Formats: sequence, C-alpha cells, structure tokens
Amino acid sequence: MTALDAYEPMFSALCREVGLCLHEKGQKRVVEALPKGLDAAVRAVFAAEGVDEPNAPGDLKRAVRDCLKSNLPA
Repeated sequence: MTALDAYEPMFSALCREVGLCLHEKGQKRVVEALPKGLDAAVRAVFAAEGVDEPNAPGDLKRAVRDCLKSNLPA
C-alpha cells in the first residue's frame, strides 16, 4: 500500500468528473499541496496537467476544487 492509495477515490473522481487524469507524480504533488489548503491543491492539479492556472476558466477551477473537496479521504 502506497501513500497515494488513500487518495485513489479522489483522483478517480477527478479523472471521471472533470477529465483531469493525473499521473502518479502529479498525484504526489497534489497530496503534498493539500496541507496548504484546497487552493494550493487546485494549483498543483493544474501544474501537473500543464494548464496555465491564472488563465484557466473559473468554472474549471471551481469544478476541480469541488471535486477535491467532496472526495477527500476521511
């Protein structure tokens, strides 16, 4: 079992619901950013996907944030 296993449902939902399917290195970046808050995790998702976060549509930012928030491990 790896440290990312607890977050697998969250990353599966992100891929399925938002269409952002992160590789393991990207997932690790997001998990490391989570203690800094959801906004930091959203920035990590965009960085992992190569998306220019400041210019990303607000709807996409909101969708990523909502998906992460609703699927965080307990």
